[in-house]
Amino acid sequence: MTNPSTDDGASRRDVLTAGLGLAAFAFAPPFAAATAAPLSSHGAMTMSSGYVTTKDGVQIYYKDWGPKTAQPIVFHHGWPLSADDWDNQMMFFYAKGYRVIAHDRRGHGRSTQTDDGNEMDTYAADVAALTDHLDLKNAIHVGHSTGGGEVIHYVARAKPGRVAKAVLIGAVPPIMVKSDKNPGGLPLEVFDGFRAATAANRAQFFFDVPAGPFYGYNRPGAKVDQGVIWNWWRQGMAGGIKAHYDCIKAFSETDFTEDLKKVDVPVLVMHGDDDQIVPYADSAPLSAKLLKKGELKTYKGLPHGLCTTHPEIVNPDLLAFFKA
Repeated sequence: MTNPSTDDGASRRDVLTAGLGLAAFAFAPPFAAATAAPLSSHGAMTMSSGYVTTKDGVQIYYKDWGPKTAQPIVFHHGWPLSADDWDNQMMFFYAKGYRVIAHDRRGHGRSTQTDDGNEMDTYAADVAALTDHLDLKNAIHVGHSTGGGEVIHYVARAKPGRVAKAVLIGAVPPIMVKSDKNPGGLPLEVFDGFRAATAANRAQFFFDVPAGPFYGYNRPGAKVDQGVIWNWWRQGMAGGIKAHYDCIKAFSETDFTEDLKKVDVPVLVMHGDDDQIVPYADSAPLSAKLLKKGELKTYKGLPHGLCTTHPEIVNPDLLAFFKA
């Protein structure tokens, strides 16, 4: 005689296991096609993390994966996130044999929670300290949102031989805030609102942003990914509130016009035309025109967080630019 409770339990476990298997298949990451087979090892000591200490004593956290002899790709994250925002791209390009590096901006993620230096000149100096520490040559720098401003500000000042190419994705240059010189910008009151919400209840604000405009989840018919929302929240809450507060001025009021004009390496400018954080018309097309060797790619209907929502589109376009 069989034990009904045992059979029912086994049956439930079988159903659960099968369901999890189907779920894993259904939600396989978009880079899975490139990494369906187990990722091969690139050799000893090719996947590491650490800190570099800046001149003012701040510790900048970084990840450094892949062969040290391979061409480096340095990823620069947006506000108020961390290097973890690049997980998909790090895995994709690591699998392609590149050396991939991502750091947490000062005051963000695992880096020192800073009281000062939360502005673009110091951000660029921190990147220079990182590239010197790792002795990166012929690197490709990829920046999203605030990270795009950081990229162009660094590349315009980089030592000869350090930079081969750059990419700006949903990036803040030339300048976000509205003024007589930038009539298409966003009013200062928008950024005052960012500051007020960050100071008053950062935890709620850092949920509302990814749950709404950042990934376009507020659009009719949008497929909302709760894991993506909470991952954004997790990264944001790991950083320091003072640095996050200060960074709002850095990403909204810094004028990158002269940086864009100065850069003489090829730069790919990628932007979704449904970006609700950094509006398309006042950013990407203007940046591309100011660059000596700029190339503009516009993505119809894609949101600000397109690297996360549509990596199956973004990653191949990045790879093609890297190889060109």
